[in-house]
Amino acid sequence: MRIVVALGGNALLHRGERPDARVQTANIVRVATALAALAQENELVITHGNGPQIGLLALESATDPALTAPYPLDVLGAQTQGMIGSLLVRALHDALPGRKIAALVTHTYVRADDPAFDRPTKFVGQVYSRSRAQTLARERGWSVARDTKGWRRVVPSPAPESFVETETIHDLLAADTLVVCAGGGGVPVVADPDCGGLNGVEAVVDKDLAAALLAQDLKADFLLILTDVPCVYAGFGTPDQRPVLDATPIELRRGGFPAGSMGPKAEAAARFVARTGGLAAIGALDAAYEIVHGRSGTLVRPDLTVG
Repeated sequence: MRIVVALGGNALLHRGERPDARVQTANIVRVATALAALAQENELVITHGNGPQIGLLALESATDPALTAPYPLDVLGAQTQGMIGSLLVRALHDALPGRKIAALVTHTYVRADDPAFDRPTKFVGQVYSRSRAQTLARERGWSVARDTKGWRRVVPSPAPESFVETETIHDLLAADTLVVCAGGGGVPVVADPDCGGLNGVEAVVDKDLAAALLAQDLKADFLLILTDVPCVYAGFGTPDQRPVLDATPIELRRGGFPAGSMGPKAEAAARFVARTGGLAAIGALDAAYEIVHGRSGTLVRPDLTVG
């Protein structure tokens, strides 16, 4: 079975943890351990988030006195793909001796006229108090918004249209290679209308929607979205909270999940299942094997049609 695994940013750096290299390395060892059993039985393509990492690099770049201007987000996204991809390859190499593994810096086409460029919604970087976030917004020209734990920077998040490296990923899979790709949704690019070249844009593509599109393009059987909660919850954080263990795309889209947390994951799972007839699931990293075998998480299955 071909499985596209979408790792949430919090699988790599937990909420509240310092973004130190040793912390992320330890967390990625846990990722490799959790995915090893799946990789032994299936074809895996692994994508990952980069919100905390790209936010850290953006802050460092904005305050670096050696620079005349901060690095743009597309360049920083490429840096995070290289860093996280390298850590994942090393950990997976140890967990799966003898397996061919490759990390690929991936570029994602987006539309230059996507309305998301005028409405920043994608959270990146660390959590701040309201006053600190407002100060940074004035000093750096950032947009900020309230997250579940505080205030964070928000950046444009255009919809993924296609991937530059799709054929290359197919070739790697055909060579029995476990592929790490489309990290952070991929480096957002638009095609130059004059020469067809690639121009980076100041944005971060939503990683879950990118994973859903990648799974569709690769004709995957299963989209597995891993995060830091055991399943989708209706009424999350309220006295009426209840687990959603089984849902169709229609049911999931009716859930009204928050845009800054479960919303994109729910939409990604619904979109993949509705478009392909495959299966998707959302759940906790450590239960990855159990989720695929129907013993944990939220399973998203095709809508039944009435004949």
